[in-house]
Amino acid sequence: MNMIIRDEHPGDVDAIARLTEAAFANAPHGSHTEHLIVAALREAGQLSVSLVAREGDDLIGHVAVSPVTLSSGDADWYGLGPISVRPDRQGRGIGSALMAEAIEKLKAMGGAGCVLLGDPGYYARFGFEACGQLVLPGVPAEYFQALPLADGVPAAEVRYHSAFEAGA
Repeated sequence: MNMIIRDEHPGDVDAIARLTEAAFANAPHGSHTEHLIVAALREAGQLSVSLVAREGDDLIGHVAVSPVTLSSGDADWYGLGPISVRPDRQGRGIGSALMAEAIEKLKAMGGAGCVLLGDPGYYARFGFEACGQLVLPGVPAEYFQALPLADGVPAAEVRYHSAFEAGA
């Protein structure tokens, strides 16, 4: 695999939307609006990190990272997702490579931590874990996970940007 991961370019926008829609088309736990969420985050200027994975001319993966608000007032926390891999390329390490690069970008930006909603069995390999003191209301605690990048995990409720309501 001759894959490169780089920041999103303006010419990637349409391909990211198609990829994200395809990646979540059959996802049992997805909202099927993930492509709309990415577009709304971009429109609102809230894509702190937007990375694409490419092989030649083919866009095969994308990850979005946006700021989140903590009720404690702690700053520099981010939410990772959606993360998308082209359906015919899933299970080949593309998502893992995007995750690792996104985490490195957050560290370089001075991020305090990152949260995500997803399968604990998958995301634990990147250091994410459920932390009872950091909650996303209405979500089972085991699926809302955090990765501290600085001083630990604060006790707080997390709120994602309103772009996550796109298409709802």
